[in-house]
Amino acid sequence: MSEITQRRVNVTALMTALLAACMAFQLNASMLSPALVTVEKELNTTSAAVALTQTAFFTSAALFCLFLPRLGDIIGRKKVLGGMILALTIGSVVAALAQSIEVLFLARLIQGVAGPTIALSLIMLRVEVREPKRYGTLLGVLTAVNGGIAGVDAIAGGYLAQNHGFASVFWVMAIAGAIACTLVIVAVPESVSMVKEKMDWVGVVPLVISVGTLLTAFNEAGKLAAANWPLVGGLIVVAVVAFAAFWKVENRTAHPLIATYLLKQRSTWALLLTTLLTMTGVFAVMNGILPALAQDGVVGFGMGAEVSAWWTLTPYALAGLVIGPFAGRLAGSWGYAKVMRIGTIGSVIALALMLPVIGSDSRLGLLAVSILIGITYAGISNVMLSGLGVMLSPKENPGFLPGLNAGAFNLGAGLSFAVIYAVQTATTTPDGTGTEGYTGGVTAGLVILLLALAVSFLIPKPADAETVADAQTDDAGNQLGAEPVQAAAALH
Repeated sequence: MSEITQRRVNVTALMTALLAACMAFQLNASMLSPALVTVEKELNTTSAAVALTQTAFFTSAALFCLFLPRLGDIIGRKKVLGGMILALTIGSVVAALAQSIEVLFLARLIQGVAGPTIALSLIMLRVEVREPKRYGTLLGVLTAVNGGIAGVDAIAGGYLAQNHGFASVFWVMAIAGAIACTLVIVAVPESVSMVKEKMDWVGVVPLVISVGTLLTAFNEAGKLAAANWPLVGGLIVVAVVAFAAFWKVENRTAHPLIATYLLKQRSTWALLLTTLLTMTGVFAVMNGILPALAQDGVVGFGMGAEVSAWWTLTPYALAGLVIGPFAGRLAGSWGYAKVMRIGTIGSVIALALMLPVIGSDSRLGLLAVSILIGITYAGISNVMLSGLGVMLSPKENPGFLPGLNAGAFNLGAGLSFAVIYAVQTATTTPDGTGTEGYTGGVTAGLVILLLALAVSFLIPKPADAETVADAQTDDAGNQLGAEPVQAAAALH
């Protein structure tokens, strides 16, 4: 047994550092949303230009997810995570000092380097924590943050922007990043993959081009009637050609970024398709349809933006944050795929219950639906899908599936706004005074979630990732009589 597997690690210190890193990234993802109008005014620009900076951040995050986890396998995950958070901090400082929308755009691109923070954190946690229930609980804590920091992040962003300008939001991000970077350096042990290989930079290029053009196509399609559809078609063609080139490169190189036989495995494509469909079905409904319904003064509830957040996004995020650790612990006994399906079924029920709320005056119904989606999706499905990315990744390439899965989350988010809003627009009455558009959008999400549930049954059970309830453990929390899980076994 090697030195790294024998060492005793302070799990509390490790979790503190990883949680700080995940929170720092989440602030960048969600804290600016309520400050976008302030950015537009202070930089004297347009809402479209401001929206483009958000697109830049999420696209950058998705692209770096494709290869940084693999780079961490090769040169060291602590080095890569520390570098990512440092880039995030630098980007935050640049954004806080920005005097033009162009500089802010560049800053958001830099911040996106930290995109695979949660995926990399889960891999690093798995190296040090092998007992299934304990790991599942801690996984739930880290992943639940991805749904928002109990809604406080968005509310704080709005308050800071309104009272101190948008730069204050980025200064808070920079402080959080600096603290997280310091904790990663001090408290996180280094780990690498047992299989020593070279980084396949030649394969990175066509893969990044493929996914990047596809994300851009989805973002453009989300503009619906205002979209440049020939551009969308051209981008999709480029994406397909680039992926074909990537496939050829990977078949010819001795050290592929992603071996093509791994992409053919059911554990890969079934998980990625489930993640994509789940995000497509839920994301735009929860982050677009529901808040819009709450603020609609004609057929909705007529709330202001801040009030609607308290009735929709805050309870959603808070419910996910509370339930996540319990779902993770339960997955150690019941199985990640089984618990994930329970969450997906719950999300289907939640969207079905949303239909009678549309057109009613029941604020309690709106609140109940928000909480239920927070429990079932943010607290269960989202956590389990992230966990499965780690558990199903092969020992010879531990970083590949968590990275691709993170990319599937981002693709699903972009596709969700394109599809759900397209259906909403198509079903809205000409005078715009009915509830048909909201009903159509939610129904589309419901159908897509049912497809996600069906595909999820194709996901295989992770080997040695779970244990029976009465399994015994030693003093270090390791399960007795069990082999290390796939990801842990690959590390030294």
